[in-house]
Amino acid sequence: MKFSKPNKVEIYCFLISMPVIVMVLNSILFKEHAFDTRVWLISFSLLYAIGIVSWFFHIQYDHFIRKKFPELNETGKRIFFKIFTNILVMTPSVFVIFFVYNTFHILGYTFQREDLVWGYFVGLAVNLVFDTLWEVLYCLEKYKENLSAKEMLEQLNTEHAFENLKSQLNPHFLFNCFNTLSSLIQEDKTEAENFLDELSKVYRYLLKTNEDSVSTVEKEVHFIESYYRLLKTRYGDGLHINFNIDKKFYAYLVPSLSLQLLVENAVKHNIVSKQHPLIIDIFTTTGNKLVVNNNLQKKQLNIKSTHIGLNNISTKYKLMKQDGFQIIEGKNNFMVILPMVWNDVAAKQIVEEY
Repeated sequence: MKFSKPNKVEIYCFLISMPVIVMVLNSILFKEHAFDTRVWLISFSLLYAIGIVSWFFHIQYDHFIRKKFPELNETGKRIFFKIFTNILVMTPSVFVIFFVYNTFHILGYTFQREDLVWGYFVGLAVNLVFDTLWEVLYCLEKYKENLSAKEMLEQLNTEHAFENLKSQLNPHFLFNCFNTLSSLIQEDKTEAENFLDELSKVYRYLLKTNEDSVSTVEKEVHFIESYYRLLKTRYGDGLHINFNIDKKFYAYLVPSLSLQLLVENAVKHNIVSKQHPLIIDIFTTTGNKLVVNNNLQKKQLNIKSTHIGLNNISTKYKLMKQDGFQIIEGKNNFMVILPMVWNDVAAKQIVEEY
């Protein structure tokens, strides 16, 4: 039997994320003793070994599905069959971990049912994030292979949507989420469960919108509320987002992930602390405008902004042939104005719901 060779991205994902995953699992297994020297010397090595095996078979299954359904228009089938990764790889791996630790009483561990539940949640979160990331990168690769000069112009909108999704799945955000989750498991398990739920909502939305260039204001607002709850867990009183959205604008359209890009941009370039809270206001105005405004307190770092997110939104409006996108930077605030576009289909659906 010939095994498939992992690519560089898959290897890097494993090497960078595994220490964080091990830290989370040790927190579940040994609670307050998770960072004891003896635990790290023994448990770190054992979990790493099990993790390598699980990751390797995860890669084999993932590559098998790609060979079975290689085309871009078969993305739906690949995503569907990847669901079985949880049954064929992730679930057995989690059971093996707790079976081994309990059977051999490693470091005195005794099985507890809630530990298995938390272990399963961790495995589910890891699979959700990495399967999404790998699928997006694979789609990008296939898309570039099939692209001709004419198609490049006609499909630019879709390309921007893929680039948008790829930019949101950055490792820093992922690892910050794992660090936050690790702390919450020890401090507040109910809050940790809520955090996992919001994380799944965020990545589920990203996965669903990877081929859509526009989205309704209603969907964007619901998504940014989940994203805000994730950021709030991390930054606490250092971040506040105020919403004032008139529901009559729910059916209107804006470029997908616009609000997330603008919020992420504000957090990235400004000081976010309890002493100097970052306040973001998201509101609608007359003239069908959606406004995102934040107080300006730039970080004292000599990092030149690439404006990738803002240029992305601007390009989409040009493709939509829609004027009115504005960026206004004042002395004390930074404001972006998003014109909202009327959509009859979405309006009928929302009216039926309400």
